[in-house]
Amino acid sequence: MLQQNIVLDKSYLFALRIIKLYVYLRSIKKEYLLSAQIVRSGTSIGANIEEATGGSSRKDFKAKLDIAYKEARETRYWIRLFRDSAILDSKLADSLLKDCEELIKLLTAIINTLKATL
Repeated sequence: MLQQNIVLDKSYLFALRIIKLYVYLRSIKKEYLLSAQIVRSGTSIGANIEEATGGSSRKDFKAKLDIAYKEARETRYWIRLFRDSAILDSKLADSLLKDCEELIKLLTAIINTLKATL
């Protein structure tokens, strides 16, 4: 299915960054309900990609990647919201956004390829 696990590796590293962000927000007493949302969606990207690699069919594989794509878009929303509300400084938020956008692009390419072959 995935020739190389580039998207899996990148999503794993991104999830680690999101967890560190969550821990950081808690440590500076900026524990918001929203931080639970970003840790859920940000770690779900890689979890769904990992699950996709064990899918029972190409259709199942695509379905899990579709979920990962939606979670990536949700995570992008939370990062933008954190940046624009000054919960995160722009430099950190922009770095996270760059990584998130890369995941979205990778997932889009894989999903589009799968659509063409299903």
